[in-house]
Amino acid sequence: MKKNFTIASAIGLSLLSTAISSCAGPFGRGGYESAPYTTVKADGAFEIRDYPELVVATVSMPKKDSAQNSAFMTLFRYISGKNEAEQKIAMTTPVFAVTEGEQQGMSFVVPKDIAESGAPKADNITITKRPAGRFAVYRYSGRWTKALNTQARQELVKWTKEQKLTPTSPMEKANYDPPFTLPSMRRNEVLVRIKK
Repeated sequence: MKKNFTIASAIGLSLLSTAISSCAGPFGRGGYESAPYTTVKADGAFEIRDYPELVVATVSMPKKDSAQNSAFMTLFRYISGKNEAEQKIAMTTPVFAVTEGEQQGMSFVVPKDIAESGAPKADNITITKRPAGRFAVYRYSGRWTKALNTQARQELVKWTKEQKLTPTSPMEKANYDPPFTLPSMRRNEVLVRIKK
């Protein structure tokens, strides 16, 4: 009986986590608008993608470990209505972050309908157009840690060299899921703009 209960519990948890991960709202990314792109080449966990121009809301980050949490909360308050129009803005994916070099920052992709009508302004938030371009991308799952992020960056560097691709910008990371998503179901990426 105990063995059957354990198996049933495991199956139930698996189904629940799948449902949570795929549904809209705070438990998963399933219902969120996502930045569009065209896949030029796929090679396992690696891709070459073409992204169109995107309107983004960006907050600058100082070079310290706590900066990313602070930057995310600033963006979260912005989309929750802390802006000049007191306008709530739907969450999108991914959240992009540049965490190396002098220009460190975190960016939220403004939904298409808001971008077309004009994104509201806010203190400490810069609304800009992220130029269209081609990117090399490495995708991985798991909880975000410095060690995992470093390993992912090393994998992408190695692959871009093997493919004879020329990076033209600092590397970025892209996170698609809220922090309470099961690590095995998270979608994390590192990407770098490359010469076409």
